[in-house]
Formats: sequence, structure tokens, C-alpha cells
Amino acid sequence: MTDEADHLVRRGDDVDYDPVDAADGMQKGVLVDESDGAPQFAMRRFTLDAGATVPEHTNAVEHEQYVLAGEYTVGIGDDEYTVSAGDALLIPAGVPHWYRNDGGDDAAFICCVPNGDDAIELVDAA
Repeated sequence: MTDEADHLVRRGDDVDYDPVDAADGMQKGVLVDESDGAPQFAMRRFTLDAGATVPEHTNAVEHEQYVLAGEYTVGIGDDEYTVSAGDALLIPAGVPHWYRNDGGDDAAFICCVPNGDDAIELVDAA
């Protein structure tokens, strides 16, 4: 794709998924981002295997998420939520958050973030 695309259709079978560092059992596929000509936002699809956990961390940018499948627990700040297909989340920039899939089924969600650098910092468990 070029940096000046005016539209894009990407088929699901054309998305490659890679493991997420420091999060065993989580994979990320980039659906659309600035390399496709999207000027403002990146859209990614994450999968979270049954039994997987993602450690507490912060991101430099906000996250808007939409749960596609499964059920899992997400911690945002001091609060904990069980989310499932159809639920939407806003995780503000800099707020600690984590994920845990205690269920027997894999989960999946869409995550949209602003284009640009996103520093990810693990939160040390003291």
C-alpha cells in the first residue's frame, strides 16, 4: 500500500498475527495503520488464549477496545471488569491495566490507538 491510500479493504485471511512480548498467549494482528495510508489511527485485532494473562502495564496513548469473542477480566486502574462480546472499553493514556482469561475459550478484541509512538511500560509488582 502507499502512504496516500484513499481506501482499503483487507481480508481477514490476509492479516498476519505475531506474539506480543511479555504476554504469553496474546497475539496481535495489524488490520489498518499509517503504512496503509490511515492518517490518524491504527486498528489492531488481539487474541487472548484461554488461560493467558497480560501483566499490568501502561501505554503512552489511549486505547479504545471492542470485544469480539470470549470472556475475560480486565483491570483498569483500581477497578476490575469481566467483559465479553459486544462490550467496549476506553483505557486512557498512562492508566495501568492488565488482562486475564480464566475461561476455557479464546478471546478476541479490536483495539484502536492514535498513530505514532506508544511507549509501553510494565508496572512492577512491589
